[in-house]
Amino acid sequence: MDSTRGFTLVEVLVALVIMALMAGMAWQGVDGIVRTRDTSQRQLEQTLRLNTVLAQWQTDLAAVQDTGAVPPLVFDGATLRLTRNVPDGVQVVVWSMRPQGASNAWERWASPAVTGSAALQDSWFTSQQLQGGEPGQLRALEGLSQWQVYFYQGNSWSNAQSTGNLAVPAPAAQASGAAAAPRQALPSGVRVVLSFAPGSGLNGTITRDSLLGP
Repeated sequence: MDSTRGFTLVEVLVALVIMALMAGMAWQGVDGIVRTRDTSQRQLEQTLRLNTVLAQWQTDLAAVQDTGAVPPLVFDGATLRLTRNVPDGVQVVVWSMRPQGASNAWERWASPAVTGSAALQDSWFTSQQLQGGEPGQLRALEGLSQWQVYFYQGNSWSNAQSTGNLAVPAPAAQASGAAAAPRQALPSGVRVVLSFAPGSGLNGTITRDSLLGP
């Protein structure tokens, strides 16, 4: 008689259970690695996006141009408007915060470059009527809860909506004898504080100081 002995049914079932447990543990490990990689990738993309947006913000502020036709830099608590010098002339740039679901989105709008005072005033008027989705408007950054802006004036940071530090009228206006309306002088720096909403992938707040151009 053949004395060769095979596996019993119980041994086969035990081996299958052990293999199933090992396969489940291996799958959980692989799934955890994939989830960690996806999370890291999203955070990296968000960080790169944030750095790109803040670089554009600083570029806009560094090119601020006071034309005398419209205010060069104004913040009303929800929207920051500025006029910046570009190779083709001057354009109006608007940074604003708009609701988006449970958080807010930081948006940037830029007008076409113009060379005349009347055209610049038209662009400024258009910038005050934005509703979202207009040509030239870009959703720059999502997942924000709020933002704050400060101006550096008089050797200190102050609320961008505060008044004071009035500019001296231009020599041409003084020579003409016309009564020039007082306006606030340009600050030497601008500080923005961005607060991120829960679940946005970025935590806490970030502060960025920018120098204005000469």
